[in-house]
Amino acid sequence: MDLTRRHALTATAALAAAPLLRNAPAHAAAPVADKQAPSYYRYRVGDAQVNVISDGINTFPLSDGFVTNVMKEEVSEALEASFLPKDKVSIQFAPLVINTGGKLVVVDTGNGPGAFASSKGNVGQFAGNMAAAGFDPKAVDLVVISHFHGDHINGLLDASGKPAFPNAEVLVPAAEWKYFMDDGEMSRAPSGRMQSVFQTARKVFDTGLNKKVTPYEWGKDVAPGLLAVETRGHTPGHTSFVLSSGSDKVFIQSDVTNLPALFVTHPGWHLMFDQDPAMAETTRRKTYDMLAAEKMRVQGFHFPFPAMGHVEKTADGYRLVPTPWSPVI
Repeated sequence: MDLTRRHALTATAALAAAPLLRNAPAHAAAPVADKQAPSYYRYRVGDAQVNVISDGINTFPLSDGFVTNVMKEEVSEALEASFLPKDKVSIQFAPLVINTGGKLVVVDTGNGPGAFASSKGNVGQFAGNMAAAGFDPKAVDLVVISHFHGDHINGLLDASGKPAFPNAEVLVPAAEWKYFMDDGEMSRAPSGRMQSVFQTARKVFDTGLNKKVTPYEWGKDVAPGLLAVETRGHTPGHTSFVLSSGSDKVFIQSDVTNLPALFVTHPGWHLMFDQDPAMAETTRRKTYDMLAAEKMRVQGFHFPFPAMGHVEKTADGYRLVPTPWSPVI
């Protein structure tokens, strides 16, 4: 009897409270913010700590000439096959901050503060995300540039046009410097995008840095454990790197490929930004054959964040296998 009575009283109380619960404001359902957390990711290569710092994402409509040797419809099909929008392209940017134990090294610098302002924060996030990751630009010892496209060099300057890394030595590929600092080459460059590449390089290195750079050669270490590797084609002096520490290493491929869904899967496709498309394809195949054979990790500037994985050879191309995200270093 007592048990039955207790059940009845409990049920009555629950029914009485139910309307009050339904009418209570749903605070938990409200969005807490419309922005993501700062984007950085850390992992180790031996004793070196690699910090992948997002510079953001640039999204734009797929054009007829984005892939120069394939029809737009085929490119759309490839995007759709990778569960991406078929009518637009989203390019990610991932500069690096490497702590070798003795040096703090930045590899490429992103789109810069001007692009941050013009894109309303979609790109040019490197400086903010780098600070959020705990790095002071004044503490950077070396800035190593892979090539002279704006999304790699514009972050060398701050919003006032002064050096963003005031105490760092800036290292640039000797072949890239020779080409883009040559007035004759600049005069012969086609109008439009290529002239803009020259002008951007001159603005950053002449006006901003007053030519205070150190050219480096391929086949040599440019920082402790960081070997410069020739990967020409994208530009005349385009450079990749192998970071080694102990028995561990990672290949930092810069722009050997752009969007993996298109150019890893289809290595014969030619990107509109490749200055020498045939040479870029040869470099791409040679590089990816090596990475697949050695099963070496690869860090890609334009890969989906955190932009690291392995390349697997397929029947007619390659496949990027992303490395699983880890909550600890």
